[in-house]
Amino acid sequence: MMSLMHEKPTTLDPTVDFDVEGVQHGFLRLPWSRDDSAWGNLMIPVCVLKNGLGPSVLLTGGTHGDEYEGPLALVDLVLNLDPATISGRIIVLPFLNYPAFRAGRRTSPIDDGNLNRMFPGAPDGTVTQKIADYVQRYLLPMSDLVLDLHAGGSTLDFVPFAASHVLPDKTQEARCEAAAVAFNAPFTAKVLEIDSAGMLDTAAEDAGKTFVSTELRGGGTSSAESVRIARKGVRNVLIHAGVLDAEPVVEPSSSLTMPSMDCFTFADVDGLLEMCVDLGETVRAGDRLARVWPMDRTGVAPRDYVAKLDGMLIGRHFPGAAKTGDCLAVLGAIDEEAPSRSFRPEGTSEGIEGGPPLG
Repeated sequence: MMSLMHEKPTTLDPTVDFDVEGVQHGFLRLPWSRDDSAWGNLMIPVCVLKNGLGPSVLLTGGTHGDEYEGPLALVDLVLNLDPATISGRIIVLPFLNYPAFRAGRRTSPIDDGNLNRMFPGAPDGTVTQKIADYVQRYLLPMSDLVLDLHAGGSTLDFVPFAASHVLPDKTQEARCEAAAVAFNAPFTAKVLEIDSAGMLDTAAEDAGKTFVSTELRGGGTSSAESVRIARKGVRNVLIHAGVLDAEPVVEPSSSLTMPSMDCFTFADVDGLLEMCVDLGETVRAGDRLARVWPMDRTGVAPRDYVAKLDGMLIGRHFPGAAKTGDCLAVLGAIDEEAPSRSFRPEGTSEGIEGGPPLG
């Protein structure tokens, strides 16, 4: 762990010991003085599973409070995983931004903090900054691999994919990509972020860690299929990391890339959103992706938005109305060398099925 001698100590106090063998269920206790509890605390659930020597893996969900596949997969994991079957340590925080999770919001109702834009945080900052600081200075140094489970939340919907990033250190990039492939979502993407500043992704990658993220559907809910994908993926990553000795479950998966900011389409007017392409469908540059219709009058044509490159629709705005600045559509370029698969947005037990080449 990095030296904290010349830094302000955290005010978070874990009720678990990260070095004790076995299973511990407890909390990260964060003092939180407020009108209804002068000496109160924010109690963030945490579980630690440890058995002997081996890698250390940090699993997080609920970084945004309206994304549910991660929390569901992680509470199931810690209830049913026998620590005798692992070698090393697993630190599990199913509801990392706990105030946001309890409120069903992307951001914290306490300070409006978006935890995934708050790193490295501050030990004497807002509640959300203090959570980020604890992860940055205490949990990341303990971890070899970090899996942060996301979905689209209330305002986005995605085809289910595991993600890694292009990194300056190509050895680290290869480690992250291999872990994302091991997750074995229906799609594996090399993701381009709109703005990576303040993200847990960036904090972990800058610390040299193997980092994997996901987008597993959205709409502010979960489905049986998206939760199945999350549970399978978590287990597969633990196997890949060498913590869990078992056989991975491997199903068909296709590779996607995001070559430029042309993958993103943003609204420049307010209005009623009409998607012209569904998730998983392919388009050519110039094809219409969406229309935004005026909501304050009739007799006015909609604003059309077209694809800037060839690809698959991998993400879309979820609500039926859009505001200026909203991300309407996200395209991913299909890896021509990978087996093509079709995506069924409604989800089935089979999930992804074989199909003709996309595009």
